[in-house]
Amino acid sequence: MKGSHLFLCLLSMSCCLNLMPTAGNKIFHFGPCRVSMSVTEIRSGFTAIKANIQARDPIRTLSILSYPHSLHKVKSLDRCCITHHLFNFYVDKVFKHCKTEDSYINRKISSIANSFLSMKRKLGQCHEQNKCLCGQESDEKFKQILANYEGLNVTSAAIKSLGELDILLDWVEKSP
Repeated sequence: MKGSHLFLCLLSMSCCLNLMPTAGNKIFHFGPCRVSMSVTEIRSGFTAIKANIQARDPIRTLSILSYPHSLHKVKSLDRCCITHHLFNFYVDKVFKHCKTEDSYINRKISSIANSFLSMKRKLGQCHEQNKCLCGQESDEKFKQILANYEGLNVTSAAIKSLGELDILLDWVEKSP
């Protein structure tokens, strides 16, 4: 009997600790999904390389993430789905093609990519539990982002997407 109370107490504490953000992390709500992440850490890494990355972007007249309202007015229930798609997109397409001759820049990109990979996993778990449903609007918005990306050559598209990371981070931070 005492063992079962101790087990329940330990299990409760474990659950509470898993829900608590670690240092610098904040809990974001993407529809029904709650995810802890450190936008400050990602933003810091991005700020250190932003000017360099944006200077490498040869096409200034096109935006991948903001082309007419790609991330604007996403319904609360669709936020999880589009966020899941975006973190997969950055991990699977963008970071793989963002290599420079500068090892400092590459280390910063790698650090950001690792943070995105962690988020991709967390959102993937939510998606697997069917909490992260994709509606037609989120699918259409993501298809537009992919079309914008695929309209450029792979390297230019990856550099442009990385250069627009602040658009994504601003949108994530505005999560209700």
